[in-house]
Amino acid sequence: MVLCGGHPVNEGEQPQRHLRLIKSDESKRDVLPSQMPVSPRYGRGQFSGIFNLAGKVALVVGGAGGIGGAIAHALADHGARIVIADLNGEAARQMAQSCARPNTGGALAVNLDITNQTNIQQTVAAIERETQKIDILVNAAGINIRKPVVDLAPEEWQQVLAVNLSGVFYVTQAVVRGMLSREYGRILSLGSVSSLLGHPNYSAYAATKGGIAIMTKSMATEWASKGITVNALGPAYTETAFNSDFIANPSIRESIVRSIPMGRLGKPEDMVGAAVYLCSDAASFVTGQTLYIDGGRTSD
Repeated sequence: MVLCGGHPVNEGEQPQRHLRLIKSDESKRDVLPSQMPVSPRYGRGQFSGIFNLAGKVALVVGGAGGIGGAIAHALADHGARIVIADLNGEAARQMAQSCARPNTGGALAVNLDITNQTNIQQTVAAIERETQKIDILVNAAGINIRKPVVDLAPEEWQQVLAVNLSGVFYVTQAVVRGMLSREYGRILSLGSVSSLLGHPNYSAYAATKGGIAIMTKSMATEWASKGITVNALGPAYTETAFNSDFIANPSIRESIVRSIPMGRLGKPEDMVGAAVYLCSDAASFVTGQTLYIDGGRTSD
């Protein structure tokens, strides 16, 4: 059996000649039989720029963290001007410095407490005065307090909700006003496999990540006709400082790895392809979705 024009033929048989390989300098040759019309709909290079973020301003909240930082670098590498917002102002400054790219106007860093609505509103206004717009919002800030339900104090419950759910809501609320006026925006939040799966000692965290998933859908439908998409990523356990103490326990780490069909933990760089896609024009018809990047965890 050999291949001819992409189709198998038996040894000794005369292959059909109506399919021919086309090369870039042989554009007048027919690739398919002449009776099949060639569509003029798509031109060469038409899709080459669908991931290009040049001219876009991306605010990455929690951008000094592991996943947020990786996403910020990926957006910068595709042409976006980056604004890093984080509770840790010095870490935000260092991350912004590494995300600065030529011909983008330079990266910015701001100190932001997403549990403080006044701070959110003032910070978003200051960013828009400096950059004139925010095209992309990445909500990557988050915390977790792992405790049995009976041991979780009211203030601990409120703290997790204030950062992971209310903080995302209030930041998005502040940023989307400008997006609505310009009729363009890409909003991406970090969910989790805990949006779908129950884990012991994760009640507060799971409540917030389940909330992110359904809030994403609600916001998406509200703004779908306004040129704004709203999506989320759902990572499995990922090798970051956020999880470092927990997964340092060998038995816990081994148990987690066994639960992931690919047999390893996630890495921050595993998230960046999906993030760039969902923040680009390539995903202009994708909204309300949580894309689980989990090594098959939620498929098992």
